[in-house]
Amino acid sequence: MAVPAINLTIPQGTDFESTFTVTNPDGSVTSLAGYSAMAKIKKFPDSTESYPFSISITTATGSVVVSMANTITSDIEPGRYYYDVVITNSLNNKKTRIVEGMALVTPAIT
Repeated sequence: MAVPAINLTIPQGTDFESTFTVTNPDGSVTSLAGYSAMAKIKKFPDSTESYPFSISITTATGSVVVSMANTITSDIEPGRYYYDVVITNSLNNKKTRIVEGMALVTPAIT
């Protein structure tokens, strides 16, 4: 199954949040009970420097919310970055990338 590519725009110096819903092949919502998640952005896929997203999971709705506080977005130089969101099933340790794409950090004016 192809990983959806969704591009994000993150305004520098602001609080950022985006929600992704995980669905089964038949379109029904995936229960995320027993799952954890991680996500970050990097300038290049092989960069050692990264900026982590905070993650919250709503098991009943199959939602993964990624967020970043203004204290973190303030430190990110404007430009294009790569990001992805990976969930891990705690029962079998299987990792699945649920979304990936580019994150455009726009410069702060105020």
